[in-house]
Amino acid sequence: MAMSDSSLNVGIDIGSTTIKVVVLNQAKEIIYKTYARHFSEISRALHENLAALRSIVGQQRFSFALTGSAGMGVAQRVGLPFVQEVVACASAVRSLIPQTDTAVELGGEDAKITYFGQASEQRMNGICAGGTGSFIDHMAALLSTDAPGLNALAEKGKQIYTIASRCGVFAKTDIQALVNDGVAKADIALSIFQAVVNQTIGNLAQGRPITGHIAFLGGPLYFLSALRKRFIETLKLTPDEIVPVNDGCYFVAMGAALSGESKIMDFGRLAESVQETRRETMLGSRPSTFVLFKDEEEYAVFRARHDQAKVPQGDLASYTGPLYIGIDAGSTTTKLAVIGKNREILYTAYEKNGGSPLRSVIQELKSFYTQMKPDQYVASTLTTGYGEGIVKAAVHADAGEVETFAHLRAAQEFCPDVTFVLDIGGQDMKCFFVKDGNIGNITLNEACSAGCGSFIQNFAEGLHMQPAAFAAKAVESKEPVDLGTRCTVFMNSRVKQAQKEGASVADISAGIALSVVKNALFKVMQLRDVSALGDHIVVQGGIFYNDAVLRALELLLHRDVIRPDIAGLMGAYGAALLALETGETQSTLLSAEALDSFSVKTSSHRCRGCGNQCLITASTFADGRRYFTGNRCERGIGKECTYDKTPNIYEYKYKRLFKYYRPLAHPSRGQIGIPRVLNMYEDYPFWFTFFTMLGYEVVLSGETTAQTYFRGMATVPSDSLCYPAKLVHGHIMDLIRRGIKKIFYPCIPYNINDEIHASDNHYNCPVVASYAENIRGNMDILREKEIKFLQPFLPLNNSQRLIERLIEELAEENLKRNEIEAAVEAAYIELEHYKKDVRKYGQKILERVEREHLTAILLAGRPYHIDPEINHGIPEMIQSYGLPVLSEDMLYHQPARKEALSIVNQWSYHARLYHAASYAAEHDNITLIQFSSFGCGLDAITTGQVRAILEEHHRLYTMIKLDEVSNLGAARIRVRSLIAALARRQSLPYHSTEIIERPRFTEECRRTYTIIAPQMAPIQFRLLETTLRKYGYRLVIPQMPDRSAIDLGLRYIHNDMCYPAIVVIGQLLSVIQSGQCDPNHTAIMLFQTCGACRATNYLNLMRTALKDAGYGQVPVFACVGRPSETDAFVMSHQCSADVTKSIVYGDLLMRVKNRVKPYEKVPGSTERLYEKWMARCQDEIVHGNYFRYQTTIRSIVEEFDHLPIHEDIWKPRVGIVGEILVKYHPIANNRLEEFLASEGAEVIMPDLLNFMEYMAFDAIVKHKLLDGSYWDKLKAEISIQVMEFFRRPAVKALAKSRRFTPPANIKELAKLASQQVSLGNMAGEGWFLTGEMMELAERGIYNVVCLQPFGCLPNHITGKGVMHALRQRYPDSNMIALDCDAGTSEVNQENRIKLMLSVAKEKGPQPISQNAV
Repeated sequence: MAMSDSSLNVGIDIGSTTIKVVVLNQAKEIIYKTYARHFSEISRALHENLAALRSIVGQQRFSFALTGSAGMGVAQRVGLPFVQEVVACASAVRSLIPQTDTAVELGGEDAKITYFGQASEQRMNGICAGGTGSFIDHMAALLSTDAPGLNALAEKGKQIYTIASRCGVFAKTDIQALVNDGVAKADIALSIFQAVVNQTIGNLAQGRPITGHIAFLGGPLYFLSALRKRFIETLKLTPDEIVPVNDGCYFVAMGAALSGESKIMDFGRLAESVQETRRETMLGSRPSTFVLFKDEEEYAVFRARHDQAKVPQGDLASYTGPLYIGIDAGSTTTKLAVIGKNREILYTAYEKNGGSPLRSVIQELKSFYTQMKPDQYVASTLTTGYGEGIVKAAVHADAGEVETFAHLRAAQEFCPDVTFVLDIGGQDMKCFFVKDGNIGNITLNEACSAGCGSFIQNFAEGLHMQPAAFAAKAVESKEPVDLGTRCTVFMNSRVKQAQKEGASVADISAGIALSVVKNALFKVMQLRDVSALGDHIVVQGGIFYNDAVLRALELLLHRDVIRPDIAGLMGAYGAALLALETGETQSTLLSAEALDSFSVKTSSHRCRGCGNQCLITASTFADGRRYFTGNRCERGIGKECTYDKTPNIYEYKYKRLFKYYRPLAHPSRGQIGIPRVLNMYEDYPFWFTFFTMLGYEVVLSGETTAQTYFRGMATVPSDSLCYPAKLVHGHIMDLIRRGIKKIFYPCIPYNINDEIHASDNHYNCPVVASYAENIRGNMDILREKEIKFLQPFLPLNNSQRLIERLIEELAEENLKRNEIEAAVEAAYIELEHYKKDVRKYGQKILERVEREHLTAILLAGRPYHIDPEINHGIPEMIQSYGLPVLSEDMLYHQPARKEALSIVNQWSYHARLYHAASYAAEHDNITLIQFSSFGCGLDAITTGQVRAILEEHHRLYTMIKLDEVSNLGAARIRVRSLIAALARRQSLPYHSTEIIERPRFTEECRRTYTIIAPQMAPIQFRLLETTLRKYGYRLVIPQMPDRSAIDLGLRYIHNDMCYPAIVVIGQLLSVIQSGQCDPNHTAIMLFQTCGACRATNYLNLMRTALKDAGYGQVPVFACVGRPSETDAFVMSHQCSADVTKSIVYGDLLMRVKNRVKPYEKVPGSTERLYEKWMARCQDEIVHGNYFRYQTTIRSIVEEFDHLPIHEDIWKPRVGIVGEILVKYHPIANNRLEEFLASEGAEVIMPDLLNFMEYMAFDAIVKHKLLDGSYWDKLKAEISIQVMEFFRRPAVKALAKSRRFTPPANIKELAKLASQQVSLGNMAGEGWFLTGEMMELAERGIYNVVCLQPFGCLPNHITGKGVMHALRQRYPDSNMIALDCDAGTSEVNQENRIKLMLSVAKEKGPQPISQNAV
């Protein structure tokens, strides 16, 4: 709408947390503006702004548009014009500050970067809301302030600490640890802002530098000067590069006002629309299957039952004698419990710590002292909780105890026979099993406080309510909102959506209560069998004062639990009981007078004692005593290490691996750089020796530090990558800074096969195997500096083939064959020498452990976990407790009784983990702790298997997740809990476990069983069902699953497992549970990929889920897969031919239907024609032949080619690529095809047959690049030719048509993909995914949605990992990557799709690429 068409332009931006209204005059000047929080009550906020707006516009007509993440829903329902927010912002920038090269904008839950100029590009955060305004609000609340207060603190900050910025609740753990360690609030505030900067750059820049003239927009960057300063300093901007911006928080609203999408209206029309929004909100309803209480009577019975568990109470005023004090310095609260000699409670305190736990404890002790009488004295004081250490040191408490045991002791007081304890605190969750009074396995939440007390508190505060009032509302709910099990910032979008649909505060509160419990049971505990909890369950923690949470737990468990009347004080009460049981008669606790003069000063410094360079925080108390945190050993506090004599193989391995080797001083062939990353933590001896033998000086990148990550973070293409992978970018930068002009970083898909312990395969993880691809594709500096980057795919597992490949790849180095042969031979010898040294050193530790009767910790992880920056000094921390540290590889040659694994053992590193678990199970004096890096999808499998091995033999299992945050607080609690549990538990002899044969699909089953298979691609699978029924298989492919089926999958599958597994298993379980089939006469058929992908294990996961759900008798087999998995299922040649035909038919129907449906003249005509030909295809499969098959295909194309459509309409064409299931499965991708069509797009879906050809093509690639056999290559080529034979009629018919284009075949896709990535990327969708994106671009389809399950490892390389390079290759490309997950925010996803479509519509029709092959 042109400005001249009306005198005023109005824009309203309804964001995730605020509403902004602007009125512009014809000169584009703001004549009215307002900015306010809406507390999710959007219709009310709109209504309140109407009166002020009316006074400005009066009776004039004005142009109007809505924008913002929450504005989209309003606009859709009442027909108001809407502008996508990033487009609106870009419009305002071009109009008002045209000199801008890059705009960085932060909103309530959104972060965006817009690049202007010739290669304009717009990016928006995906599944994570970390580093946004909501994140800042949550962090401010943790420090008992608001966003402006946080800004004021940050302006005084001096020291920056590392804080996780993935999302708010992850960061809380890190911040709380800093608070408890006495770090100054100003420094924490400054660190929070730096975390926001890191998240924005790392998440959105993805290889494209933020340079030129930069504009900072959005509320947080407008109002928070210290945040703006952190961006400026991090990006190293000069004053001339900063665009001066007035009213930066209003830019999105201003862009809406100036947009061409705006419409002329008067005030009456706007007011009517707003009123309609209010009416819709009030009338909205949602179906609900879960009600907390049917009526008041049921609630009264519930309350009466839970009023029974009460602790004995005494009267402090009349009591005489000793007092025993328990202090629980928790994450968000301070609890005090004082008991008498008969264990009765005499005094309690429960207060928020306001971000200062130590000061809070001092205050509570002073208050207690005022209540004491002369004939009372403190006999013993014990501390526990997050702040246990510093509080104990500060107040001179007599003892401290790890919180898990304080909570157990309290639970035993209420229920001596307790079998399970669940404790949920402010931001931590602990649960542990108890058997015969001894703690079994302890599970803590992994660096995430989703489902904890602060989780509910954040929601309450976001709705402007007190937590208690918010919780009380839940009891009234009749329609609880389903919010899933994601964390706070992810759920805000779900809450907004629910409110738009009419959800009350009561329904939201009840939904959150339900989410808390689901998170505890199914994500943290991964509960499969309720009976495992035993009959005596005690719950504790302040959150259980919330009756809705308690009720939801009992309903989901189908059993009653015990809630003590002091649920929130159990840690302190347990500490008081332990204090009494110490037998102390006079406490050393500071007196009231000493507390009055108490003071503490904090300072920080870097320890230079070793390469770790720990950041030490020193707290100095008034009496001169000091307390240190941040140190990994005594050197950091000015002492000599007292535990150097305790063996630590991690320290040995790191030194032996890197410090043992000395580069050539006078190289004949110059320098070659090798990064200290991923596979080099095992293979470095090989490559150092190889290149040294050839006359090169090998230059290793420097030791890893936090700065290593920051140097390369702007080029990391995927925010959900593991920390070890993110560090690779920094190590490459280090080599470049050293002036290295040649870097060698090979891709090794297969590890050396272990001859002692044979496994099913010996893959390397996709990230370890191929990460060099991400470096080449995303680090432009390699080309800018003309650095030769060598990253060949090599078969390290086959020495002869390796020699041939090295001769090919190093041809330009002018090396002779005999030189390479000799160097390879020496390299293998040295690699084995290194491994023998590790085993030899490990043997010495084992001998000492045996000789001195020591308990040792087997720290099992990956080779790269030996890096001190990656393991954050945890081995040294364990060592400091006098425990020898072992590793999984030092034991791999040791004999251990073989366990029957419930998974396919196909990963080389993982095979060692399973062997280590078996070894630990046999040796009672060795306890295993597993390292897992955050984002490691494969560990969804390994952690379950390792845990199963140990628990089957009644051994303790502990897992520690590692990421970029180096605070040891949470890890220390785990290790101390483990040590305490070991000290208290009884030793049990080793017993072999019974190997139970799985039920098999037999010939008898084939005749009488119903076979159910999961739905994936609705069109193709409809035809596949017909095909297999033709050959006697009673196959049923169910309808699409609903939300309850997904929840079922989440319950029975590790929630870190890829989303397709959750969808598939949830769907099939729900079919069996629903009674649609007889479980005693039903089998399940799955497809087994057998590649380097988690999908290979779906069969095993399905079997485990069936067993846990009570259907262990159901056979699960593979229609295609490992020979041991197919059972009696046989696919004849004719059946295979018909399967291929059915896929070709399905692909063809999908292609022609998608092409014409958006343009049909007669609504419904496309669908009717599709159904007609679907029936004929099914009939031809059953009764036809190849001649009729050809005729059918020609007829399909001809009829769709002549269906009446609007030929003159242009719509943006959008290609969908990605992981095979989420690409085609409407539920898994949130009905993406439907949404795109509703938004006016034409959808392009690639053929499913291409994926089948891609799987066959692996053998061709293995023969060319690795060690594949010629025979396997030949079979693959024949298989592909057969598939193309059946597709040829379709290709010919499509080529002759007017409207349709034929599909590319696999060789064409391979030729395209090889220009961008190596075909050695065969894990998951691998290079095929890149090829599909490129093929679309070559056809002029530049709008692409790339779908992947959240945390899909192969996609980090060939999906997200190639987008930077593809955008450079195809400047008109408009691509987004969408993560598919059970907790995905549909609002965020739809916003990002709308952004992509708005860019596509703005650009209009595009010419076909000049890069066509």
